[in-house]
Amino acid sequence: MQLYVEELLAVVDRSTPALLAIDDEASGRRPAPGKWSPREIVGHLIDSASNNHQRFVRAQFQNHLTFAGYDQDAWVARQCYQQAPWHELVALWAGFNRHLARVMASVPEDVRTRQFAQHTLHELAWKPVPADQPATLDYFMADYVRHLKHHLRQIFGSG
Repeated sequence: MQLYVEELLAVVDRSTPALLAIDDEASGRRPAPGKWSPREIVGHLIDSASNNHQRFVRAQFQNHLTFAGYDQDAWVARQCYQQAPWHELVALWAGFNRHLARVMASVPEDVRTRQFAQHTLHELAWKPVPADQPATLDYFMADYVRHLKHHLRQIFGSG
């Protein structure tokens, strides 16, 4: 199993009880004007899982890693994560990421490591790949886990 899949599962297992330990009031508190609350961050992570699920599956049937982006702030606002029940958001996030780990683990190695000259990872990856360099689905999936961990550090105050 790829290390990032193991890491994703470990992060979900470790973070789920820690997230649920955040009380309802604190989960809705924004740290500063213009910053997301923990509810909105988890909502964004649900959106990220949803979008990347589609990308990871579709990439297995394409000859490129070119995908549409999305307006993260608009998605968070339109889905009213700030008003959603905290425990429901955490449960959806955890379940979706466990499913995504299964999807990642099921991708054959030759598909994960295939180099694509045509990609949008210069726009979509959290740690971008320059447009003139090839990219792999493997890199994109590992980058997803880095992105998720970055946002969890924002919630838990260590990043």
